[in-house]
Amino acid sequence: MNWTEIAGSLLGLVNIILLVRRSVWNFPVAMAMVTLIGVTLFEARLYAETGLQAFFFVVNAVGWVAWLRASGEDDHTVPVGWMTGGARALWAAITAALSVTLGWLLHRFTNAALPFADSAVTGASIAAQLLLTIRRVENWVLWVAIDVVSVGLYLYRGLVLLAALYVVFGIMSVLGLREWARAAKGAQC
Repeated sequence: MNWTEIAGSLLGLVNIILLVRRSVWNFPVAMAMVTLIGVTLFEARLYAETGLQAFFFVVNAVGWVAWLRASGEDDHTVPVGWMTGGARALWAAITAALSVTLGWLLHRFTNAALPFADSAVTGASIAAQLLLTIRRVENWVLWVAIDVVSVGLYLYRGLVLLAALYVVFGIMSVLGLREWARAAKGAQC
């Protein structure tokens, strides 16, 4: 455990609380968090997830702008909505293809510790982050699954604080799903 893991984990807690509340201010906190977590994951040779942190940094910048445009002027919260069944199937197929392809590439060309598990988390995380950016409730379903797999992955690699953080993320993701589903009932997104 090092200072980047500790600081990134603390920022992660702040970030998810802001996300559950649908606050646009989750994005700058997330950008700082993913920078620190990226360093930690690189040192643990989880390369797909390291690259994912760079992706998260960029997508969080884009999301910040998008959410600022969609937010209420007084409370800085955004409306959210559900995907159609066809959209869900398409997202699932693309996520699976991305995860398997990335896993094969890491297995074939790097010394990645757990290339397929790492890539499954990465592929699903990309989809979840994009769905969060476009304010779809289903992002939380993916985050719950990602959090469960990540806990095992991080424990296996000796990243105990990150594993604990992802247990909390899992709980918060369930709360986020509940809150966003409630908010989506009356919102047009």
